[in-house]
Amino acid sequence: MANDRKSTVSSFYGSRRSNDVLSSDFPPPAGQQRARVESTNSFYGPNRNSRADMYDAATAGYNQHSYPDQGRTEPVKGGDEEAAWDVYADFNNAGPRYSAAFGMGDNGYRQVPSPTPYSPQTSAYGKQSAASLSGAHGAAGNVEMVTWKAEELRGMSKKAKREEKLDKAATKWKAWNRGESGLCGSHFTRRFTAWFIFGLIAVYHRSHPGIHHPRVPSFSTNVSQPLSPATSDYNKTVTTEFSRSPANFSFPGLMKLQLDTGDNFLPLHFSNIHGSLYDLETSVQVASGDTGSLTLPAKSLPVIGLNLNFTYSAVNDSDTTWNNWYAACKNKAIYTDNKRPAVQFRLILDMKISGLIGTHSTSTQVTEADCPIQLPLNSV
Repeated sequence: MANDRKSTVSSFYGSRRSNDVLSSDFPPPAGQQRARVESTNSFYGPNRNSRADMYDAATAGYNQHSYPDQGRTEPVKGGDEEAAWDVYADFNNAGPRYSAAFGMGDNGYRQVPSPTPYSPQTSAYGKQSAASLSGAHGAAGNVEMVTWKAEELRGMSKKAKREEKLDKAATKWKAWNRGESGLCGSHFTRRFTAWFIFGLIAVYHRSHPGIHHPRVPSFSTNVSQPLSPATSDYNKTVTTEFSRSPANFSFPGLMKLQLDTGDNFLPLHFSNIHGSLYDLETSVQVASGDTGSLTLPAKSLPVIGLNLNFTYSAVNDSDTTWNNWYAACKNKAIYTDNKRPAVQFRLILDMKISGLIGTHSTSTQVTEADCPIQLPLNSV
């Protein structure tokens, strides 16, 4: 019990015993005082007789002998602490290995042979025999072969690098198209680029108002032959016929027109040109035709052909319009001077031009024109 209650730690005041009554059953005999023993671990040294001077001690209450052994204090490499230790030895392949466990110790690294410049004349690059190769391998030991995976070999090819560049470009294009990035870092995003180009176009058109706007061209007819026979392809689509009962006629024809596009700086595109032909005396429509879509060059005088379908129907053969065109289309042999009377009409052209709103019209009159067909002698 006494041993359990006694302190086993060296006392700070010189290992004094406790005065606890439980520590001793009987008081010590009178005159028998225990000599004071100063512990070597005490704050007061063994040769010190008094505790009056607190600053006389050179050591603390605990020193290195108060703790268990922590291992060696010499460097890991071993040897004398005062000896110089080359920290570059491991990098120069001259120092020992860190561990000698499992029989892997070595006095130093194997020197890597320095590279030799390539020279076709040297025998080192010549063909070596199998014996020399085996001897070299035997002296140096096992040679570690470098292996490459198929993915690594493919990644070093030009095709893979080209595909990588294309993937990066596609990624940048998708990011720009989504508005996540710009053409130059964060600048020139998709929205900003669209507004920027629109502004440039607006400024350009404002500074050059008449260059890109199309203008309605002027027309002129062939003075010597305003009307001519239709082409073979169109001639088959319209039946040539004159009849007295009922009074009507139908036949194909062609009218050549010359356009003046000198006021245009860009090619002029027509969605369609529709022509309507009216008898000049009765103002009755007797023919119509369309050109369809066509494009004409700027600053030029192109000639186009307008196919006309002459069609008219009357009550009887006394109709003025029917008689005018019948007399002009008779056979020349009926007349003594082989001259048929001319037809007179007014031509109205309705044009739909790309770049211009609505339909633009122009008209002209012709007073001396020959009928594009000639009826047989036995005609009605």
